Amino acid sequence: MSRRLQITVVVVAAVAVGVFLVTVPTFREFFDLGVYRGAVRSWLLDGNELYDFLYQNTEYGFTYPPFAALVFSPLALTSWPVAVALGIVVNAAAVVLLLRWFLVPVVRRYGGSTWFVCSLVFLAILVFEPARDTFSFGQVNLALLVLVLVDLRALATGRRWAGAGIGLAAAIKLTPVVFIGYLIVTRQYRAAWTATATAAGATALAALIAPSTSAQFWLTTLWDTDRVGRLEYVSNQSLRGVVARLELPSAWWLAAVAVVLAVWFLRVRLLRDASGPADHAAGFAATGIVACLISPVTWVHHLVWLLPALFLLTDAALRDRSRPRLAALAVAYVILSSSVVWLWWAGAHGFLAAIGSNTYVWISLALLLTVPFRAAVPTAPPPELLTDRH
Repeated sequence: MSRRLQITVVVVAAVAVGVFLVTVPTFREFFDLGVYRGAVRSWLLDGNELYDFLYQNTEYGFTYPPFAALVFSPLALTSWPVAVALGIVVNAAAVVLLLRWFLVPVVRRYGGSTWFVCSLVFLAILVFEPARDTFSFGQVNLALLVLVLVDLRALATGRRWAGAGIGLAAAIKLTPVVFIGYLIVTRQYRAAWTATATAAGATALAALIAPSTSAQFWLTTLWDTDRVGRLEYVSNQSLRGVVARLELPSAWWLAAVAVVLAVWFLRVRLLRDASGPADHAAGFAATGIVACLISPVTWVHHLVWLLPALFLLTDAALRDRSRPRLAALAVAYVILSSSVVWLWWAGAHGFLAAIGSNTYVWISLALLLTVPFRAAVPTAPPPELLTDRH
């Protein structure tokens, strides 16, 4: 394909995606960014309690630890257009890094046009509903994913500070704590200690700066599940959401979590026992999936944690020249971009609703079972996240 034709294809695709994004009914109007900005402005400028803030007369307020509020504090001084622009830039930069780490090595291996393929995949990620929601909510999921994956690269290159990214991500939002568990299971004890110390240090810093706010969060707000929304709401694509929509006892959720953790442990324990360098890329991908499944609340935009698994599975299918697997991945991408679960936003009753309203959970389970772990070999790990994987 000539360069002129490539440019034409990218421009046409960009226009089509742009039109889709501004017209899709599920555009979120940067709601969560408004919560972050409104909460820190109310806290820092007006002197109100951080966790008493409610956004635009809704029931939604700030739900993250106090350290997150410190990270978001510059938003208190920005205008709304500047805050929106910053949110878009941060999320776009995160996607670029994901492409650099996961996609560029694959494209180079096959001799393709890096800019052309990356441009099209960047646009495809914008259509991918979890990423689309992250952009339009002004959410932080992609940035946290990048923070965690920085540690993946640090482990691959033997950096002494490996774990710091996970620790910072966990101090901002509790979900990445599960990656500390992964480091312990795979005997990455130095990185696990670094992650724990970093998270504890950031949390202590917030407590030192805002002791009453920290006490309110850790003693009261954290345990108030009503603040985050209804568990049965269709956007909650976690195992807990499934159990709530099926109106089953909570014990079913605990049993499902135990099974998922057992499957995860059996898959990653091979990395713990390997004599050669561990395949941490697959391990991190599987752990990201588990974080989404076992969390009591996993809104659709949290599912950007599935992206590493999708990249690894695509790479493996290309290596094996497996058209059926490539077709299955294409179908999974289309479904995850379709907003199909919202067909049951008003309620999920009956057999079809039980299947359809939990579609993203079923896909997450399938990804957990199929994310490819390469066999460990006694050679030094390459600098890229993706090399020699099959």
